[in-house]
Amino acid sequence: MFQSINRDMNSITAIIVAAGRGTRAGNGIPKQYRKIGKKSILHHTINSLLAHNKINNVLCVIHEDDITLFADIASKINNIRLSKAILGGETRSESVFNGLKSASSDYVLIHDGARPCLPISALNRLIDGLEKNDACFLGLPVVDTLWSVSNTKITENIPRETVWKAQTPQAFKLSKIYNAYKNTNQTSTDDVGIAHAAGIKVTPIIGSEKNIKITNPEDFNLAEQYIGNKMDIRVGNGFDVHALGIGSYIILNGIKIPHTKSMIGHSDADVAMHAITDAIFGGLCEGDIGQWFPPTDKTWENASSDIFLKKAVKLCEEQNYSINHIDCTIICETPKIGPHAEKMRENIAKITNISISKISIKATTTEQLGFTGRNEGIAAQATATLIKK
Repeated sequence: MFQSINRDMNSITAIIVAAGRGTRAGNGIPKQYRKIGKKSILHHTINSLLAHNKINNVLCVIHEDDITLFADIASKINNIRLSKAILGGETRSESVFNGLKSASSDYVLIHDGARPCLPISALNRLIDGLEKNDACFLGLPVVDTLWSVSNTKITENIPRETVWKAQTPQAFKLSKIYNAYKNTNQTSTDDVGIAHAAGIKVTPIIGSEKNIKITNPEDFNLAEQYIGNKMDIRVGNGFDVHALGIGSYIILNGIKIPHTKSMIGHSDADVAMHAITDAIFGGLCEGDIGQWFPPTDKTWENASSDIFLKKAVKLCEEQNYSINHIDCTIICETPKIGPHAEKMRENIAKITNISISKISIKATTTEQLGFTGRNEGIAAQATATLIKK
């Protein structure tokens, strides 16, 4: 039924138990086939195991009523390490045993089909545990106070130091767990129970709080957060230039600074705030100021540039991004930016509603080279970092 393979290879089969009906999760198709995002729960679960390169094949045990549902998932995964599914039994224990009879490897990992959020770090720890143990499982030490309750009354305190919450996968040397199932008539909610009854020493391995089992309707929302909220960090760049002409002041980042010239532009020509605004638009992939506020539109003639920046901030809110950091460099020979930088930071912080500690305003010259060096214009460049909430 199972074969011994070169010990150096330590081949591993991952068995996913997915034959249950999941009635506590509510009406509809079995929970393992309901979607989180664009993929079914079982699809996510399979991918979490295929992500580890030491797993040689993944074997799903399914209900006979779900053959078509599983075939749809398999066609989308299209991975040679995903084996053809086998049918489960009347109980979880029977389904696991069917999977064990179909495995041909040194070790097996037995995993719940409704645990789609298995982190690769926890899986690494479990597989590393097989180097020293014939059996181990993912779990978490209990940190809450535990009480035994009877008829809504507490009866005794249970020492939490001796209690772990079991998770899956649970990992075993195939020959040992196979014999344990073959020689027992008992059923168990997990495989550690069968192994323990057979006298197999089982070692707990630290799991993960994210490795939840979807059981009740509210668990879907939690899984959606873990799976859907993968870190989405955007970095946008902005650059702008305005010529200098006749005038007595310039505006940079909303701060009016006395000067021998003024910047020329359709709006107030705030080159620094324009660069910041474009950096945010860029991070959102939403074009630039010229697209949102065309210079041909008289509505924006002499307009204050904070209107443009506020629009970019609003788009961030609508798309559920937060602005995490802004860095703006003003390129000019004069005026000196240092004396005004702090007021600029305060103003940008106020408009964007982020901490001033996340806003950098600095300046440089071009050593009297080019149009900025000849005091013909001022340039600015900016970077904005956006994070999906």
